[in-house]
Amino acid sequence: MELYNNYSKQLRERIGDGERVQKISVNGGFTCPNRDGKVGTGGCTFCNNQTFVPEYCENTKSIKQQVAEGIDFFRHKYKTQKYLVYFQSYTNTYGRIDKLKELYEEALDVDGVKGVVIGTRPDCVNSELLDYLAELNKRTFVCVEYGIESTHDTTLKAINRGHDYECSVRAINETAARGIETGGHIIMGLPGETKEMMMETAKRLNELPLNSLKMHQLQIIRGTRMGADYEARKDDFHIMELDEYIELAIEFVERLKWDIGIERFVSSSPKDLLIAPQWGLKNFEFTAKIEKRMTELGAYQGKML
Repeated sequence: MELYNNYSKQLRERIGDGERVQKISVNGGFTCPNRDGKVGTGGCTFCNNQTFVPEYCENTKSIKQQVAEGIDFFRHKYKTQKYLVYFQSYTNTYGRIDKLKELYEEALDVDGVKGVVIGTRPDCVNSELLDYLAELNKRTFVCVEYGIESTHDTTLKAINRGHDYECSVRAINETAARGIETGGHIIMGLPGETKEMMMETAKRLNELPLNSLKMHQLQIIRGTRMGADYEARKDDFHIMELDEYIELAIEFVERLKWDIGIERFVSSSPKDLLIAPQWGLKNFEFTAKIEKRMTELGAYQGKML
């Protein structure tokens, strides 16, 4: 029996013809409405985009050039694979529809690319864009990945997210209703959230038509407001130890319906930017630990439903 619904395996079977599917991150030169004043300024308290932008992702380069360099980078690691172009930096639906179309189409015009994954905020999609993505989805793979972060409005306000949870619910429902692959992202252990609140998040996510979910631990990053707050008031934060997070993540997964593919349990930020927690593990090493612990406990996704 599988321990959890592995989204990477899904992609390999569905669009990779059995081969590995690698995401190639690109920087489309976007900004964020929570930074430029439309929604707010300063951004979310936890956010520093440099934590997940590869070196080849420079918005001075064309999308095609970034994709080509990304493919060249990963080609040396794996002999055979297919590629998805991942619009990752900032809010990748925040722009004029004609410009968005141009960028997405440019990404798809590279050999070996099987589709696009578009990371965005739930308050930055509209019917015109979703209708276009639904049409695009008829000829290639399209996934819209929403930063949910939390399902609790008190938390969203505290981290200066700039929207409420109902906004995420609407965007996810409207995207999935058009037949577009829909992903979500949450952060475990945000300030003020109890274990009970996080288990409630699993219950709420089960009510949504999500195809995939990325979850990861709270990370305190240099250059963020949360980082400054942590340095000034460490006692106000609870930073989970590795084993504590493993147990929490397993309990969460046990309450998550099987239909939701799990894409990630953990995230690893660059050492020079990461303040805490300092676990010193790569993602695959953490995954091996959580799978080992799930096996020991007899745990599996959806067990507690």
